[in-house]
Amino acid sequence: MLQAEKKRNIKQADDFSGRRKLVMILMFAAMMMLVAKAVQLQVLDTQFLQQQARSRHVGTVQIAAYRGQIKDRNGESLAVSAPVGSVWVNPQYCRVETGKKAKQACAELANETKLKQLAKLLDMPLEKIKRAFDPMSNKQFAYLKRRIEPYLAEKVKAIGLPGVAIVKEFKRFYPAGEVTAHLLGFTNVDDQGQEGLELMHNSTLQGITGSKRVIRDGARQVIEEHDVESIEEPEAGQDLTLSIDERLQYLAYRELKAGIIMHNAEAGALVILEAETGNVLAIVNQPSFNPNSRKGSKISHYRNRAITDVFEPGSTMKPLVVAAALDGGYVKENQLFITKSLRIKGKWVKDGHDYGTLNLTGVLKKSSNVAASKIALSMPPEYFWRFYNSVGFGMPPGIGFPGEASGSLPDYSGWSAFEQATLSFGYGLSVSILQLARSYTALADDGKLHSVSLLKRDHDNYAQQVLSAATAIKVRTMLEQVVKKDGTAYQARVDGYRVAGKTGTVKKVKDGAYSNDYLSVFVGMAPASDPKLIIAVMVDTPQAGQYYGGLVAAPIFSKVMGGALRLLGVTPDEEQSMSVLLSK
Repeated sequence: MLQAEKKRNIKQADDFSGRRKLVMILMFAAMMMLVAKAVQLQVLDTQFLQQQARSRHVGTVQIAAYRGQIKDRNGESLAVSAPVGSVWVNPQYCRVETGKKAKQACAELANETKLKQLAKLLDMPLEKIKRAFDPMSNKQFAYLKRRIEPYLAEKVKAIGLPGVAIVKEFKRFYPAGEVTAHLLGFTNVDDQGQEGLELMHNSTLQGITGSKRVIRDGARQVIEEHDVESIEEPEAGQDLTLSIDERLQYLAYRELKAGIIMHNAEAGALVILEAETGNVLAIVNQPSFNPNSRKGSKISHYRNRAITDVFEPGSTMKPLVVAAALDGGYVKENQLFITKSLRIKGKWVKDGHDYGTLNLTGVLKKSSNVAASKIALSMPPEYFWRFYNSVGFGMPPGIGFPGEASGSLPDYSGWSAFEQATLSFGYGLSVSILQLARSYTALADDGKLHSVSLLKRDHDNYAQQVLSAATAIKVRTMLEQVVKKDGTAYQARVDGYRVAGKTGTVKKVKDGAYSNDYLSVFVGMAPASDPKLIIAVMVDTPQAGQYYGGLVAAPIFSKVMGGALRLLGVTPDEEQSMSVLLSK
């Protein structure tokens, strides 16, 4: 019995020994597998794994570039960019996270209290906020609101909603608001120019976006405190210095708006040019809009009428017709013209009053259509056309502004005698108010036609002599009589300064026929002895009773010209004013 028991115990011990060996072998094999895996991970696959980790947790983000400023000729900022925040969310945040963090994230996103706080801060409907956090969305990035104020962005961050992040961007601001709206235009949410100079010079202003590497968490959100490295620094856009004088821009805008309201007009435009360079010192339009907040603005209010809209210029053409005929020797300075109604191949040209017999000065002073027609018909059609073309009609001014109009000037080969006659008092062609102002540089600067520029320059290298200086001075002297008491534009006078200018009153074309609505126009220069400024004004459809250029546009000219000359410190040239100054 004892011997059998002993054998049984020995056999059991052998069985346990075998099991121990098997366990040891299995443990050893497992250990070797772990060692092999460690070698693989730590040695063989190191680069691959590091690359995979970087691809999942190290990302590249863009750094917005600062958009260049737009400044006036004196360095005053007209358009600036300020840092703002844009709010975005990762809709899949609570799906991507794991464990307690996922539960906490999903619980917080289900908490309407915080969602309501966010909706209130961003001024957005709660339902829209909820939709942005839809975990079933296939997006990992969605903007909630672009370009909010920095203080507001900080309040959004303080709410602490998971999946919500702020990215730094820039927002464009226009300190002068609607005063410079048509000229500057505006940018979109991506800070790209959409209208005006912002569009025209977008490539210069926008700069070059930079980039950097960052660390992201499991939800692909940037951990702001952990920038890995800078890849490329953003390059700020270049500043743009305009020919505009902000002071004159404000003055012109104020007076044009007041005139439009007073005469209950549909629209208006005004341009101020520097007579000796062609620089645009101010360019304003009505109606306008606020580029800082365009909500509710009409798209039709965005266009810069002074540059893009054309109209028949009316009697403002008469000084140019007189200048062309004088310079070509087709009329004489002392020539007289009978203003009795003129019949041209079955059609009549008439004046509003019987002016009797007029000399050239009287033709401009009384604005006789009959006499202007006779002067136009004295010139060969080709010569007449070439002169109009030489002062810029029928071609764009060349400033490169979006939508810049070229107007129209029919070819002389198709003119009838009547059409040639009507061209002398501004019917049958179309111009923009900028083109009209530019044509008068030839009268203001002794026969030199200037190019026009919205960028500051000291000289005009493209000026062309289109008239003799003697002819320009003669016509300019004649135009001074237009502003005298018995002329058509007495309300264009400016105390202390000699003014030369011309009115225009034009019937508007509607549905292919002339209507009973009018355009009121005035173009003038001062001081007439040595012009520094040219101002052209157009008022579209005045409806408060008066519609003549001398009664509607001329008073606006007077207020703007008087204020501009004083702001620029131009010395008065009227003899009476000079004598008063000398006596002091």
